[in-house]
Amino acid sequence: MLAGLVTTIQLALLAGVIALLWGILIALFRVSPLAPLRILGAVYVEFVRNVPLLVHMFFWVFGLPFVGITLPEFVGAFFGLGFYTAAFVAEVIRAGIVSVKRGQLEASRALGFSYVEMMRLVVLPQAFSTVVPPLGNLALAMTKNTSVATSILVPELLYQTQVVNSRTFATYPVFFVSAMLYLVLTLPLSRLVSVLERRMTRYRQVSRA
Repeated sequence: MLAGLVTTIQLALLAGVIALLWGILIALFRVSPLAPLRILGAVYVEFVRNVPLLVHMFFWVFGLPFVGITLPEFVGAFFGLGFYTAAFVAEVIRAGIVSVKRGQLEASRALGFSYVEMMRLVVLPQAFSTVVPPLGNLALAMTKNTSVATSILVPELLYQTQVVNSRTFATYPVFFVSAMLYLVLTLPLSRLVSVLERRMTRYRQVSRA
């Protein structure tokens, strides 16, 4: 079960990197001045959010072999989880971008910033200061969603819990230990989100002052 906990951590970290980077890109598509990019971003978000996570994982592991691409179960799991979570990350970041005051955008244009410079130097830093709590909640949900990978035989925590249970038949103690191990992951993360939220709140107050 401890080995499964390590696999769960690895799965969550790798999927988290994909979700954040791809989510930022899709969010920028969603607010792009170019209509084709806005449409592409909207189609991605709507499609991914309305298809179950398990289907995404099955696609990466069992669907890609039909076009000649075979991925290990672990790789397919973090790709599926990462690109699935990215759709939700994109919407959170898009909301943060939209919340930036229009005067900030006009001032950036007046200073001669390009669209990319405006996003990188002005808009995204302010957007992130407002979206830390929802991003933290997504990170918590994603950590728990790693358990779906047991369906494609990734030896993460839930999978190893079922293995131990099948060997010992000590169902209640085994799943209690599993629940405690999940709490070991999620409670510190929840605490970190709370600390970051307070710091971002002070940052916004100082900025407004």
